Amino acid sequence: MSRHIAFERLHNFRDLGGYSSDDGRTVRWGRLYRSDSLAKLGGEDWDRFLALGVRTVIDLRYPWEIEAKGRVPHSDGLAYFNLSVEHRPYDQAEIDADVDPWRFLADRYAEVALDGVKELRQALDVITAADGPVVFHCASGKDRTGLLAALVLSLLGVTEDDIATDFALTELATERLIADWHATHPGRPLRWPGYGRAPAEIIRLFMTDLTTHHGSVRRYVTDHLGFDEKQITGLRDRLLTA
Repeated sequence: MSRHIAFERLHNFRDLGGYSSDDGRTVRWGRLYRSDSLAKLGGEDWDRFLALGVRTVIDLRYPWEIEAKGRVPHSDGLAYFNLSVEHRPYDQAEIDADVDPWRFLADRYAEVALDGVKELRQALDVITAADGPVVFHCASGKDRTGLLAALVLSLLGVTEDDIATDFALTELATERLIADWHATHPGRPLRWPGYGRAPAEIIRLFMTDLTTHHGSVRRYVTDHLGFDEKQITGLRDRLLTA
């Protein structure tokens, strides 16, 4: 199976299937996808998207991002949820090159884990209850999307090494993400040289922080998000092979 699914205008669409779980099962292919903004879908890309049979879209962006950039096109039978997990906006193009950017981003993820409890819990509920394939996305499919992917894969029993590897696959899209930024901001200098980067270190730092403060990623989800063991079992049964 191919993890990366090629689109003309989407740069970071991929399948989360194929990773091994801690109970000997495997994450099912074609059930859960992550992506950059689906507002860019149209023409042949839209046909490619429909062919995947996606029934549920979770849009992790701010409402003002959706107002400015649009959302996934309407389609009969396609459920759409806007769950804005981030509550403290910041501009990655302006990150100070003199600070440790990976620690900086991990700290922003920690803010999302703290502020976005309601929305992250809703996202887990939607993924667990969904009928058919699900895709979740933000703008670049990197940070908010990467955080949710890490939580879900961790609950599915995927190793931290595989979670970090999946997170870092966004680096294959970095050049195109940078090109999009320049096209959207003509004449504006891109201050941060690490824009569009997604090294594994970021998500490792985030998961280490969750473990330090909550005992484990799973404990963060059960104790802080209130997503209990029975629901975790339901998520695993839906997304793991029998």
